[in-house]
Amino acid sequence: MLLDDTSAEFHDFFERHYAELGRLSYLLTGEADASDDLAADALVALWQRWDRLREAEHPLAYARGVVANLARERVRSATRERRRVALFWSRGPQPVAGPDVAAVVDVRAALDRLPFGKRACVVLRHAFDLSEKDTARALGISVGAVKSQTSKGLAELERVLGVHAVKDMAAEKGSR
Repeated sequence: MLLDDTSAEFHDFFERHYAELGRLSYLLTGEADASDDLAADALVALWQRWDRLREAEHPLAYARGVVANLARERVRSATRERRRVALFWSRGPQPVAGPDVAAVVDVRAALDRLPFGKRACVVLRHAFDLSEKDTARALGISVGAVKSQTSKGLAELERVLGVHAVKDMAAEKGSR
């Protein structure tokens, strides 16, 4: 079966960016099971608008924004659900098993403590190595907001993890 040009372009976009969008989703939500679903949902939304987006200057930035919005809604929904369950059962949240690597668990827990906007800026800037401009484009905010949210997010991570851990994380980014 031959694909028309539009379908072929989208298929190429999908192949190049699906894994990255899934990784972004995981880092924003902390839910490995949901990351593929959110990435797929974002790509379905892109496909529905592909006739307009294929001509856009930065369709990947738009895709990242869709993933961020879907992740934000999933985090909010999960928070509301946890509150309802906690009220109903009058007990705290159950511990979630994570990777065996202590540092990864500590960073994941520290990221979970950040408000969504700060978390998204830190993840896009440091885990995905996006520029401030690309991060702003993906999240639909100003470059100044990215700078502020990233700075505040890193300061909170330093407070939780310790200065050395955050500087090591930033140094790893610089060595890539």
